[in-house]
Amino acid sequence: MFIHIFTYRLKCLLRDKEMIFWTLLFPLLLGTFFKMALGGIHDNSFETINIAVVQSDSYNVSSDFKNVLERVSTGDKPMFNVTETDILGARKLIEERKVIAYLTVDDEIKVFVQQSGLGQTIVKIFVENYQQSAAAVETILMKDPQNMDTIGGLLSTRHNYLSEVPISNSEPNGILIAFYSLIAMTCVFGATMGLKEVMDIQADQSERAARSSLVPVNKLKRYLYSMAASLVIHFGEVVLLIAYLHFALGVDFGERTPYIFLTALIGSATGLSFGSFISSVVKKSEGIKTAIMVSTTMIGSFLAGMMFHQIKYIVSENVPFLAMINPVNIITDAFYSLYYYDTLRRYWLNMGLATIFIIIFSVGTYLVLRRQKYASI
Repeated sequence: MFIHIFTYRLKCLLRDKEMIFWTLLFPLLLGTFFKMALGGIHDNSFETINIAVVQSDSYNVSSDFKNVLERVSTGDKPMFNVTETDILGARKLIEERKVIAYLTVDDEIKVFVQQSGLGQTIVKIFVENYQQSAAAVETILMKDPQNMDTIGGLLSTRHNYLSEVPISNSEPNGILIAFYSLIAMTCVFGATMGLKEVMDIQADQSERAARSSLVPVNKLKRYLYSMAASLVIHFGEVVLLIAYLHFALGVDFGERTPYIFLTALIGSATGLSFGSFISSVVKKSEGIKTAIMVSTTMIGSFLAGMMFHQIKYIVSENVPFLAMINPVNIITDAFYSLYYYDTLRRYWLNMGLATIFIIIFSVGTYLVLRRQKYASI
């Protein structure tokens, strides 16, 4: 009987094109869009910034500023490529976009730009830092001119009193949270399959469910056999998504491959059991059940950092209980802990929480189903 029900459910699920789209093709497309949108965010390559300086009497007299500009404009990777010209030449250069900003030196140094951007921000910060340092030096020398040599030494030598101590060998990467949340969302999207499985057991939901209820097999066995078929298909979909993200899009999952597959399996089981629980508890139509399931999943995905990765840390810091009861966040955190942490302590904590959810959802579903009786169908 197990083989018969298992095979029957496999065929039914594989023929449901809409479900295959939402549980497999939609995550693949979403992952591709994530890569297109977020792929270059962590590109740390730095290019020299082209700027112009307007020549004037004040600028020619300001030997300190000229020396600073010369220092940051030389070397293997200079910060600036400086062009000295008059005001008309500077305006022409910025209009032709040969430079991103030009500076004028009078009583104060002013920065002129045509548009905002990272390079323009760097130029602005550089000028502000120079002016703050120059003002501090001028104030000190006015009070005690004898400190000139000491100040020069302090300015030429920068001390760093903080040291960074890494807690793992992997570089922290918040963008990976979005991809891990995508996988977690796909796992929980398996709830659509779990929802279908329970509806096909509830004889008052459809004609097919009414016919299947005539089979001389109790509800618990039918539920377990059907869920086994859904788990096989959905776990395969999650594995395909992980393979696509890793090999096609270059998403890093670390080197703990067996744990990655275990996480995918537990995540799929979590999603399926969640869907079956929603289907059994909500006494409404399929459309309402699906709406509740989808809205809950999307809210969980948002709080897990799929749309804005910082929200995951905000929730964990301010409402840790909400993070612990969010299945999407638990699965996301399991993947990230495999990538980032050298130990498995946090990973096993997440897997334990996910297993508890599976047990609660499955037992709750069975307790509801076993009490359902039908006077007529």
